[in-house]
Amino acid sequence: MTGSPDHKQDEDGHRDPLARFHSYLHGGTSSLLSTLPTLVVFPVYKTVFRQQIHNTPVLQAVGQLYREGLVKLYRGVAPPLVMRTLNGTLLFGLQDTLLHQLSLSSQNVTPTSALPAMAGFGAGLVEAVVFTPFERVQNVLQNGQNDRHLPTLKSVLVRLNAQRLASGYYRAFLPITARNAVGSALYFGLKGPMCAVVAGQGLSPMVSSFISGTLTSMAISLALYPVSVLVANMQAQVGGDVKGVTACWRMLWWSRKKSVTLLYRGGSLVILRSCITWGITTAIYDRQQKLSV
Repeated sequence: MTGSPDHKQDEDGHRDPLARFHSYLHGGTSSLLSTLPTLVVFPVYKTVFRQQIHNTPVLQAVGQLYREGLVKLYRGVAPPLVMRTLNGTLLFGLQDTLLHQLSLSSQNVTPTSALPAMAGFGAGLVEAVVFTPFERVQNVLQNGQNDRHLPTLKSVLVRLNAQRLASGYYRAFLPITARNAVGSALYFGLKGPMCAVVAGQGLSPMVSSFISGTLTSMAISLALYPVSVLVANMQAQVGGDVKGVTACWRMLWWSRKKSVTLLYRGGSLVILRSCITWGITTAIYDRQQKLSV
C-alpha cells in the first residue's frame, strides 16, 4: 500500500495505470480471502450486535443466540460477506487512486506524510455512499425482533424499497459517513508508520503488516465504537417514528444510564473481530502489493 514504506510514489509522481488497477485487485483479493475468518467470527459479530441493541451482558446474548439455533445464528451473514469483498476493492483501490492525484496536485503544499490519511478520508466518504444500504439490510436482518414480519432477505428489500431513502436504505447515513471517513483516514495514516515501527523490531514484512493492521484497527474500532452502536440502533428497525441523529443519540445515552461502560458493552469482542479480519487483510494486501512492484 502507498501508506507503507514499501510502496512509495515515484519521484516524478507518474505511475502506470496498471499499478493503480492492482490496488483495486489486491484490495478485493485480500478482503475475499478474509471472508473465511468473517464466517468464523460472525457469531461474535452477532453477539456484539445484540449487546449494542438490547444492552445485554455477553452471556445472556450468547444464550439467546444458542436458543435460536444455527439457522438464525447466520441470518444476515450474506450482506457482510458481499460488502467485505467489495469494500476492500473500493477502499484500497480508491485510496491509492486519490493518493496519486493528491501527490500530483499538492506538491510542496501538504506534507507527504499527511497524504495517505487525506486519501483515506476521501475513500471513506465514497465507501459510506456505496455501502450504507448493505449495512442497513444487515442490521435489519440481525435484529431478532424483525424475524416474524421480515423473515427473509427479499421481504426486507421490499420493505426498504417502500421507504424514502433517508429512512430506508440510507438510514443513519451521517454517522456512517463520519465513522467511515475518520476511520479510513486513521487507518491509512497510521498503518504505514506503525508497520515501520514493528518492522524495526526485526520481524518479517508479513508479520509486521499483520501486527500493524491489527493494532491500528483495534484502536480505531474502540475510538469509533460508540458511533457503531448508534448506527446499529438507528438501523435495526424499519418504519415507526423516525428520529434524527441527535435525538437517537440522546435516547441511546439515556438507555445506557449515561454510563460509558454500558455504552462500550461488546467492545472487547470488537477488538477480537478487528484483530482477525483487518490483520489478515492488511498482511495479504501488503504482500500482494510488494510482489507486484
